[in-house]
Amino acid sequence: MVSEHTPSTTSSASPASQVLVASNRGPVSYTLGEDGTLDAKRGGGGLVSGLSAVDDKLWVCAALGDGDREAVRRGVGEPGVRMLDIDAEVHADAYNGIANSVLWFVHHMLYQTPVEPVFDAEFRRQWAAYETYNRAFARALAEEAEPGASVLVQDYHLALAPGMLRELRPDLRIGHFSHTPWAPVDYFRLLPDDIAEQLLHGILGADRAAFLTRRWADAFIGCCTEILGGTGRTRIGVHGLGADADFLRERAHEPDVDERMAALREQVGEGRKTIVRVDRTELSKNIVRGLHAYRALLEARPEWRERVVHIAFAYPSRQDLAVYRDYTAAVQSLATEINGQYGTESWTPVVLHVKDDFARSLAAYRLADVALVNPIRDGMNLVAKEVPVVSDQGCALVLSREAGAYEELGEDAIVVNPYDVTGTADALHEALTMSGDERSGRTKRLAEAATALPPQAWFLEQLEALRQDELPR
Repeated sequence: MVSEHTPSTTSSASPASQVLVASNRGPVSYTLGEDGTLDAKRGGGGLVSGLSAVDDKLWVCAALGDGDREAVRRGVGEPGVRMLDIDAEVHADAYNGIANSVLWFVHHMLYQTPVEPVFDAEFRRQWAAYETYNRAFARALAEEAEPGASVLVQDYHLALAPGMLRELRPDLRIGHFSHTPWAPVDYFRLLPDDIAEQLLHGILGADRAAFLTRRWADAFIGCCTEILGGTGRTRIGVHGLGADADFLRERAHEPDVDERMAALREQVGEGRKTIVRVDRTELSKNIVRGLHAYRALLEARPEWRERVVHIAFAYPSRQDLAVYRDYTAAVQSLATEINGQYGTESWTPVVLHVKDDFARSLAAYRLADVALVNPIRDGMNLVAKEVPVVSDQGCALVLSREAGAYEELGEDAIVVNPYDVTGTADALHEALTMSGDERSGRTKRLAEAATALPPQAWFLEQLEALRQDELPR
């Protein structure tokens, strides 16, 4: 086993060496219009920001929809991006069948184990597609990479790609970064033994495997030690992705955000406090228990009725999977139930929005008196980091101890067990009654911790660590 201390400072990446990034989703997507035109939409995030600091770069990603696939067929593309037109059925089996319905469930510990998982012939068929999908990336990276290039492979979708690429191109510097938690060994061993070993060997094909927190890194090391006997020559690193303070603060004061703030204020009503959450309707985000906790607050402490509003943004996620559609429906049903039980002519207890709107999310951040972030398991959770940075008057953070952000923010948050609805209701009361001075002080410290490693520095730190790794293979 080889581990390392993550440096607190980062030097700039050398522009002379080629850098490749591989991820399921790329920095651009295409929409096919009825008239046959292709419209390109550029994405954002830490990888996009980080790669902007590198001159010689290539992003390898999958074509995710009809527009993307048509763009590949027509030879339409962005400089520095190679989009792979993997067979749509293969991609669906790899992405929905394995990555999102198996690996995500394992690492977030989401299975109802009396009845699931069931690893049968259908699973094996989908696993073969996952192998094919990863092999397509490995071959594309091997074709594109210059001698000695640095390759940063992203996330659970591409856990096999580092090992496959190592066989094709032993000269490359390969890193893998996991954006999710990593399952503890007893839970990871729900997977068939050969599959568990294959996943570990795939990531250990990298020179360096990195994680968002020490906890997830240690869980990976534990799996490797227990199942394989160690991590071999692969170094293990930790890089806690932070919020991009400059971007957020500037974007949060643009006119469209001000317009959304005015609309939200009207929905909330004059003089009321706000509890804000912004999430995808992802099973691990624990939105339903958060709503139950809010209802428990209103029931146990009637003094808060008509004095607080829960602004809940639950943006639909993975709606092509039935379990996610059901969860989204459960969120909407419970919000309606709470409003029916407690609402009055002048007060709507839960203001729920399900249509994704970034400007509206930033407006809610600015309005937040309390931010509720209560996932049952989360690799990091950037919302917990973004709200303190953007909040106008300072906010109290109610934070699950199972969020990766807990390692950095726990000292100044009100920490909850995400399964404890009563405890979370008590935490919401504590947050709502926190003095202005205490809230201001905590918000300042939370913002400092949240922005310690902003996206560009986060990416460059990984790249520098990979390039400095001189261990012989």
